[in-house]
Amino acid sequence: MKMKLLFLAALIFLTSAITDNSPVTIYMVGDSTMANRNLAKSPRSKERGWGMMLGSFFPTDKVVVANHAASGRSTKSFIDEKRWTRVVSQIKPGDYVFIQFGHNDEKKDNPKLYTEPGGTFDDNLRKFVDETRAKGGIPVLFNSIVRRKFCQDEAGNFTDSLSDTHGDYLLSPKRIAEELNVVFIDMNKMTHDLVQQMGPEKSKELYMWAGKKDDTHLNIKGSRVFAGIAIDAVGKKIPELGKYIRHFDYVVATDGSGDFFTLDEALKAIPAKKKCTVLVRMGQYGPKPEIKNKLIQITEDEGVIYGSPVL
Repeated sequence: MKMKLLFLAALIFLTSAITDNSPVTIYMVGDSTMANRNLAKSPRSKERGWGMMLGSFFPTDKVVVANHAASGRSTKSFIDEKRWTRVVSQIKPGDYVFIQFGHNDEKKDNPKLYTEPGGTFDDNLRKFVDETRAKGGIPVLFNSIVRRKFCQDEAGNFTDSLSDTHGDYLLSPKRIAEELNVVFIDMNKMTHDLVQQMGPEKSKELYMWAGKKDDTHLNIKGSRVFAGIAIDAVGKKIPELGKYIRHFDYVVATDGSGDFFTLDEALKAIPAKKKCTVLVRMGQYGPKPEIKNKLIQITEDEGVIYGSPVL
């Protein structure tokens, strides 16, 4: 009997140790500016949500990212379509939920999407916070990224100032964060300041301006830059996550969550004799290319496999 009790105690201790060492999950809920893109449908698309790039900023044995953000959704439709229910069912104590809505909540002409700032928009944000906490999770509220809409002078020329397109929808996440004592990330101000500093022309490098004029959605460069801004701000306010944050000059990922799909692409694009860091994320790659530039420091996540042709 004594041996059985000792065995059970050891088993409980071992189970607790395994649980304690398992990575925390960051769940992401939001709209297209945060969402992953289905590259199986559009393999040549350069459009990305900033949440799609977030995983590369963490070691996968410490933090994993589960991006549930979806294009075209508001807080209302995200709830009505049971997307939020699916997220809540997965939250474990100690997990994080990053919440960013606003772009589609603003659409007054669409009753399936529209919510009112100070009213239903705030109520839905409270719901996300309260139900995250009920599961032992940690909510983090973000406001919307800036639209690249520069003001024009009387002659029709663009100025160096951005026009606010979100109005009170930027205030609701901050208000609810203060009311419920939640970490708030002023994503709009950070992205506004960056885009405005870059100016009307150079800021096109961050948005989908290749072949079309899209001042809302981000390209590969823009999503990586915005993800870096966001996670650095999170790290300052949440040291438990901040201690794991890592930065690389370039990221290689087969699923499109980096700058390049293959290491060979990255090596060809990096200027000769440039000193830089490159992360290769988990995935199946072709034969490993020769690295002639010894100034390039390569880091490989666990689960990187070379040698087989990329299908």
